[in-house]
Amino acid sequence: MTKPLVLVTADVKALDGYNWHAAISTYLHAVLKGSDAIPMILPSLGSELDLDAALDHVDGVLATGSRSNVNPLLYGQEPTQENGPYDPDRDATTLPLLKRAVERGIPVFAICRGMQELNVALGGTLLTEIQVLEGRRDHRAPTSDKQDERFRIAHPVEVTEGGCLAAVLGEEPFEVNSLHRQAVGALGNGLVIEAEAEDGTIEAVSVKDSPGYVLATQWHPEYWVTTDGPSKRLFAAFGNAVRTYRDKRLGL
Repeated sequence: MTKPLVLVTADVKALDGYNWHAAISTYLHAVLKGSDAIPMILPSLGSELDLDAALDHVDGVLATGSRSNVNPLLYGQEPTQENGPYDPDRDATTLPLLKRAVERGIPVFAICRGMQELNVALGGTLLTEIQVLEGRRDHRAPTSDKQDERFRIAHPVEVTEGGCLAAVLGEEPFEVNSLHRQAVGALGNGLVIEAEAEDGTIEAVSVKDSPGYVLATQWHPEYWVTTDGPSKRLFAAFGNAVRTYRDKRLGL
């Protein structure tokens, strides 16, 4: 049986006089090992791409995290130097990609920046630099040269009863890592909360009445996919969704 194909979103990085379109290897390995699917990086070429043509040949979309933030102009606010860096080519690609994938019922798993992109793509807003907001904890990663320390488990989340996330992980609270300074503000059209941190930060969302599987997390399950139970189950659930979609797409 042909393994399902998953599009993975790309950052645009300037290096050696070139623009490189790249995805972090932990996401690629998580799709390969955790979802038993083949990851394929989609270049961030914006309107030059025929997104429907790309989506015709794949079975899922993984929207990755990134150091960059969604440009606030896209949700009615002003960009600032402290809120950057921004990646306009990624914005121009991933936001319409996610909107179209949701409309077509193609399985979507969106992580960190990816979750924020999903919210903005569906008409929502973001909160910037949440560590300075009253009542919010500091959700940024610890300062360290060691990735295991940066991605360490940091705080619990409360799961919404009867939701998509609860169907995958159960309804008991569990611990997640935390590496972000933005968060979902006003929810986009059709989005519902699947989990929250103790300070009220939205930690997971899905799309109500979506024709396909859509789940997004603010934390990073890709990093601990081989060792952490909830992370394993999240990528396994995404893998099950993309295989089901593949079978339907191929008429199996």
